[in-house]
Amino acid sequence: MRALNVAAPWGLDAIQVVNRPDPAPGPGEVLVRMRTVSLNYRDLLMVNGMYGRAPASSGDVITPFSDGCGVVEAVGAGVTRVKTGDRVATLFFQNWISGPPTLAGLSSALGFPVPGAGSELQTFSEQGVSKVPEFLTDQQVATLPCAALTAWRGLFEDADLQPGDTVVLQGTGGVSVCGLQFAHAAGLRTLITSSSDEKLDRAKALGADHLVNYKTTPAWSKPVREATGGRGADFIMEVGGGGTIQESMKAIRIGGHIAIIGIVAGAGDAFNPAALIGNSAKLQGLSVGIFIAIAMLVVYWIIINRTTLGFEVRAVGFNPEAARYGGISVPRNYFLAMAISGSFAGLAGAVDVTGWEYRIGENDIHANTIGF
Repeated sequence: MRALNVAAPWGLDAIQVVNRPDPAPGPGEVLVRMRTVSLNYRDLLMVNGMYGRAPASSGDVITPFSDGCGVVEAVGAGVTRVKTGDRVATLFFQNWISGPPTLAGLSSALGFPVPGAGSELQTFSEQGVSKVPEFLTDQQVATLPCAALTAWRGLFEDADLQPGDTVVLQGTGGVSVCGLQFAHAAGLRTLITSSSDEKLDRAKALGADHLVNYKTTPAWSKPVREATGGRGADFIMEVGGGGTIQESMKAIRIGGHIAIIGIVAGAGDAFNPAALIGNSAKLQGLSVGIFIAIAMLVVYWIIINRTTLGFEVRAVGFNPEAARYGGISVPRNYFLAMAISGSFAGLAGAVDVTGWEYRIGENDIHANTIGF
């Protein structure tokens, strides 16, 4: 089989196509023939030896890419979650199933330090892949594990947002565009920034309520304040890092939440932590999410694409009850009670939705397990 290798001296010119023996899955592992991969800014940093807790050493050899879609070709002993022939998405963290982040979980990221999806055949933990619905193409599936799951965690896991709250999405990269669609479907008011008016028009078509061109309006915190009557945003998806954090601090409301998920705008000016004291804002680093969240994300994606499936979402709210997955307690704000009108059978045929609560008319449907 063919695979991609990257090693010192690093850089795009250092990417090599190599031939390797076909791998075989060990106990608890699955062998996947990759069909598609997607690219994230992280991949560029990784190929350049700049990603991780320290620059990649001269002895490291990386198989890049965290996000992909493929078909299971073989399973190892003891595997029960998937079978041969299943179409699956890779999961960013191979060993972060639930709960808060740990060193072990964060050290299981695909691409580096775990060999990634840039290979014709690759072995993964059975907990490191998720079955996906048929209505999503291979290319669409490959865009979900990193960007979409990051947006999901920032909005619905780490932040305490309610319908009507204002969220700011920086730029029109994968995280922000996924976050825009999630936030719009959840009844949140959205403001998105971009350097391109054309991209802002596309964002408006996806549900953006307010648009700001940060090239023509570099002090974009001002229109955020104007849009919120001077109060400021409840949540900001901070993808720029040092280059944009100063404006985010000016735009966030007292007690608001800033999710730090990227550094695409560079280092920028020095950050003054005294600003956090003045407005009691919460500044939180965010690195993708956990295994069980991908199942929630996929079902929510079905709801967002309801027109294709013949559904009309009439309301979205938080389920007040906790649920359980495989003996793991799931916090209440993971699960959404989604008010849907239409044929439930069509949705059930697209993906196994057991374990979710759906409200159809006046009837609630409960099941016991998540079957992804």
